[in-house]
Formats: sequence, structure tokens, C-alpha cells
Amino acid sequence: MDGRRSFDRYRMSDELWSRMKKLLPKYKKSRKGGRPRRCLRSIADAIFYRMRTGCQWKAIPPSLAPGSTAHQYFQQWVKLGIFDDLWQIALIEYDELIGLDWRWQSADGAMTKAPLGGESTGNNPTDRGKRGTKRSLITEANGIPTGLVVAGANVHDIRLLEATINNCLDRAPRTGADHREQLCLDKGYDSITIRELVEVVYGYTSHIRSRGEERKIKRKKVRHRIQRWVVERTHGWLNRFRGILIRWEKKAENHLAALHLACAYYTFSRAGVFG
Repeated sequence: MDGRRSFDRYRMSDELWSRMKKLLPKYKKSRKGGRPRRCLRSIADAIFYRMRTGCQWKAIPPSLAPGSTAHQYFQQWVKLGIFDDLWQIALIEYDELIGLDWRWQSADGAMTKAPLGGESTGNNPTDRGKRGTKRSLITEANGIPTGLVVAGANVHDIRLLEATINNCLDRAPRTGADHREQLCLDKGYDSITIRELVEVVYGYTSHIRSRGEERKIKRKKVRHRIQRWVVERTHGWLNRFRGILIRWEKKAENHLAALHLACAYYTFSRAGVFG
């Protein structure tokens, strides 16, 4: 098999690139001569390849772009907020094509390894105290990621919920809703403080139950099922990006940008823009 074809499935799709290139700055040609600027499409492919496979930057296939060059552009685009904006565009497009369903939302945290440590990492209590990171995620009813924050693995989910909800509201503010939004959380969020935050401050109807109680509710009320499982499935989608499953970035902003890229990819995918 041709070497290039063997990693084609890890390259950025044409549909995703067509949306991303509109966000990139206009690079001017240097008047000093020297080597011509690398093709930005190849750079984007190299970054996407690295996030999908989890390889080191220097292990990116040279036919895409030198790893050092790809990393340099990645850093520039992180500072410009390109990947954050790409996710924002994905949410807007999904809402136009299918419609974000705010009636049932769910939030949960997921911990991943961070062998190199760095910003927003901490000792993972479920992994023998090794360094890890946590992402707190909120989704709408169909599992589309709508809000995200990153912290150390030793930070409790309760402490991240408010920032996660705020991130969601900043991305997709809702006004004049004709229904009361439901927020589903697992038993780890069961506290008076969280219930007051969710119900009084944000106006949600909270659903915070243990797994055993949840099964009983599902059997009794088929039309009003607790939807917490969708956020767990979304965490699974994101983990297919191997560069996220194990965090190698020391800078929190770089890890967050990788998550934004993954969220954008799966939002566009669920919207059906990839054919």
C-alpha cells in the first residue's frame, strides 16, 4: 500500500478544511526571499494527524509537513483562538442544519493521563497518584459538546460545573426559551450547593440520581428518561483522538485547543457535513 494512502484517513477532510481556512490569518510573502511558505493545508493535515494518532510532533510524516513547522503553526493558531472559533462555527452550523436540543442536557468529568505534567494537571486519585488532567463537559440532548473546561485530575467535578455551564452559555446563549431545561448529573454532584446553583442560579430542573435509581426511573417513565449517558458517550468520541486520550502538552491552552478541534470535528460529523 502506498505510504500516503496508509494515513489518508487521519488527514483533515476537505469539508473541515474549507471551514478552518476561513479563520486563518492572511500570511504575506516575505520580501527577503528564502524558502517559500509551507502549504497551510498540509500544515492543517499534519496537526490533525498528530491529534488523531497521538504521535510525537517529530513523528508526523514528512510528506505532510515537518513536525517542528506544524508545531510552530499550531502554537500560533492556538493563540489566535482558531480551534475555539472552529468549534463555535460547528455549533452554529449544527443548529442551522439539525437544531441543538436544549431540553435535556448532561454534564460529567473525565480524567486522562498526563505523563509530562504541566499546567492544569494534578495527582489522579484513581491512577495511583500519577499526573493526570480532567475535562468537564456539558452536552445537549443528542450528545453534541456545548461547554468545556480543563483542570487537574485531583479537582472535584463539583468545583468545575459552574465554569462548564458558563462556557456553554457563552457559546450558545439562550433567550426566550419556551421550556424549562433539564440538566442530568451523576451522584458525584449530589449536594445542596450544586442543586441551588443549578436550579436557582441557572434555572435548570436538576436530575441527580445514583445509577440504581436511574434504572428504576427508566422502567417507569419511558417518555422522560434521564439522559446522562449521552455525555459519557461524547467523552468516548473525544477519546478517539489519541492526542487527547493521553495528554502530552504541558501548556493547558494547547491541550484545550486539541479538545476544541475534536469537539468541532464531531459536531460537524454529527451534522452530516462530511458526507
